[in-house]
Amino acid sequence: MEKLGCWKMTLLAALVATPLVAGCGKTIGETIDDTTITTRVKTAMLNDPNVGGTGVDVDTYKGVVTLSGRVKSQTEHDQALALARQVDGVTEVKDALQVIP
Repeated sequence: MEKLGCWKMTLLAALVATPLVAGCGKTIGETIDDTTITTRVKTAMLNDPNVGGTGVDVDTYKGVVTLSGRVKSQTEHDQALALARQVDGVTEVKDALQVIP
């Protein structure tokens, strides 16, 4: 009985020490960080008069932000990329935006 209790404690310790992993091979922390980055990029775009209210989609994976969707001008396109690059935690910005006046 004593050995079984010790075995359970060892297993519990191993599980707690192992980083928790979310879907797609990301840890829980990475998932939270990516969600935070996405929120900050979207907020920056909504607060910018040159980009606010646009149909720009933001997706973040391990700090890499992908912007997709449609923008109305090259100026809007360039500003969206610049805003995303300024957000803390962004390691790269991938451009999948379409300029459609």
